[in-house]
Order: sequence, then C-alpha cells, then structure tokens
Amino acid sequence: MALVVLLRGVNVGGHKTFRPSVLAKQLAAYDVVNIGAAGIFVVRKPGSRAKFLAELLRRLPVESAVTICDARDLLTLESQHPFGSAPSPPDVTRFVSFLSSAGGAKAFQPVTLPATGRWLVRLIHCRGRFVFGVYRRDMKTIGYLGQIDKLLGSKVTTRNWNTIAAIIRVLKQPALVRSGRK
Repeated sequence: MALVVLLRGVNVGGHKTFRPSVLAKQLAAYDVVNIGAAGIFVVRKPGSRAKFLAELLRRLPVESAVTICDARDLLTLESQHPFGSAPSPPDVTRFVSFLSSAGGAKAFQPVTLPATGRWLVRLIHCRGRFVFGVYRRDMKTIGYLGQIDKLLGSKVTTRNWNTIAAIIRVLKQPALVRSGRK
C-alpha cells in the first residue's frame, strides 16, 4: 500500500529550505514522487514503514516533523466529498489538517476564529486524524492557522484541498504512466 508523507514547516519563508525533488531522487528505490516544494511525497513502494521512515530521516537535510498516512485513507476522503459539491467562494480556501497522532482530535467541536467579528478560519469537522476547515485569504489568517495545534491538542500539518487533490491524482495514475514507460 502506498504512503503519503507530509513534512511540517519546510521551505516556508526561507526557513528549513531544501529541494524535495532531490530527496525524492535519493529515495528512488521506494518509488517516491515529489509533489511541489512543501515537502509532500507519495511513496509507491514503501516496504517496511519503519525502514522507509529511517531512510527518509537519514536523508532529510533539515529537521522536520513527519506525518505519514496510508494512501487509501486519502482516496477514501476524496470519495466522501468532505466539502460537499458546491464550489467555495473565491476568497475562501478549503484545507485539511493532518493530526500527528492517529487517534484523532479529542472531543472535536467546530471552531470559528476569531470567535467574534469576521471569521478568518473555521474548523468544520474531524474524521479520524483529518480535520477539515476553511480559511479566508487575509494577512491575519496565518496566526489563526498557527493556533490549530493548541486547539486540537496535537501537532498538525495543514495542506489546502487543491494540494490534496494533486496527491490523489498521483495516487490514481497507472503504473506505466508513473514510470514514464508506455
């Protein structure tokens, strides 16, 4: 079963910078596909999860929290349409926060931040270790997104839904397309 790996806090604002494409090439034995510059990888042949994680950490040139989930979990999420079928307004971005622990958020309650006035971040619902939300594009939004760890009692790695859709497209690619052979 393929894995999805998300690194937390890399290549953001000039901090903890590295080239994920180079790391993916170094991990070629695991058939790793790099997605973008934010430290997201699809691992098609992970073998032993512990062995792969040890190799990833050995080769990772910066310190980062690593979140790993089974590809089937993301494919299931997509099939459940967590945000419904209606498009989001142009100033609203859908996101998923991946909890570092598999147990899920304790006693999840929907949250709106700030609590009064015009909302900037909304945590809508939780399924296992995935928390779904939306945010408005605003300079203050990043500060509220930074509060999600504390609100949920667990470190999270957050990615927008468009990025999740890109991961899912890679997961659905046939083997011959992935390898470049026809």
